[in-house]
Amino acid sequence: QVQLVESGGGLVQPGGSLRLSCTASGSTFMIYTMAWYRQVPGNQRELAASITGDGNINYADFVKGRFSISRDNAKRTVYLQMNSLKPDDTAVYYCNADIKRRIGGPRAFYWGQGTQVTVSS
Repeated sequence: QVQLVESGGGLVQPGGSLRLSCTASGSTFMIYTMAWYRQVPGNQRELAASITGDGNINYADFVKGRFSISRDNAKRTVYLQMNSLKPDDTAVYYCNADIKRRIGGPRAFYWGQGTQVTVSS
């Protein structure tokens, strides 16, 4: 079984910073792309940033220059450093990972439970 556990959300003032973490546990033979999505109630979940196993990074336009994604493969962890936060960044942030659980097995996408980020004065 694979679990993704996020942490680091909370309440922050506009212009502030937060760092989200997401750690995979369980059987993870290979972790490919890891990503952060966000969702506002009533809206679709949208990709914020992603990072491949060899470090190729992609950002959504709405976070470029403000957010930074990174990963520590030894710790099976992906991070999202969020700076210059705006009220529009308020959302539940979800971790996603493309994982092969065993040699020769299939790949599948897994989701974390989500962590709330609220940007408000």
